[in-house]
Amino acid sequence: MRHLIAAVAWMTVLPVPRGRMPDPFTRDDGARVIALVPVAGAVVAAAVVAVAWAGNAAGLPAFLVGVLAVAASGLLTRGMHLDGFADCVDGLGSYGPPERAREIMRQGTVGPFGAAALALLLTAEAAAVGALAERGLWPAVGVAVGAARVAAVLGCRRGWSAANPDGFGALTAGTQGVPVQAFWLVVALGAAAFAVPGVPWQGPVALFVALAAAAAGMRHCVRRFGGVSGDVLGFGIEVTTVLTLVGLCVH
Repeated sequence: MRHLIAAVAWMTVLPVPRGRMPDPFTRDDGARVIALVPVAGAVVAAAVVAVAWAGNAAGLPAFLVGVLAVAASGLLTRGMHLDGFADCVDGLGSYGPPERAREIMRQGTVGPFGAAALALLLTAEAAAVGALAERGLWPAVGVAVGAARVAAVLGCRRGWSAANPDGFGALTAGTQGVPVQAFWLVVALGAAAFAVPGVPWQGPVALFVALAAAAAGMRHCVRRFGGVSGDVLGFGIEVTTVLTLVGLCVH
């Protein structure tokens, strides 16, 4: 339970009893927390679906419904994954050595590459959520948001080291074995089968393609930056989210 509490604390702004979190926090704790991140993702997904449903029920335009739902996701997660996505794009766009790329990512500001990519990402996510809400495909919205957190488990695969000696990556990089990754992949793909009524294959295909693309992107980031960081995991989560949403909009 204490590791689940830590996962919710890491991934959301929800108040949790901090006294029940692991202290001191070790790599073993990091491994257990990452393995529970998809559970925390389900909490975020429920909130996003609730906001989208409320906006749609109020008769708001589809795109505005999507904007509000994506904004709710950003607020609930402190914008952490969005920040990681933008930082990674800035780092990838630097064309410098790994040390220079990591320095750019640590600056705390968003450069032109990151800003442009973030604007496109948010626009695509809002438009896709709005389109799904207009069709009443609430499971599709929930699957796209919640199952995207499986990307964090894939990004902490064994064999990938941390990009920095401290921080989130140092506690979680290389901690997830094949059994845990396979478990969450099966659970996520199984849930995705219910995303689009009457088309049980669309959800799993969309999610699998999105996770594969995210894994490839994170692999490139690992090579480019010299290892895994929290930004890389955020990048993987956002790539999975937007690609799954787009795939579920196809009809």
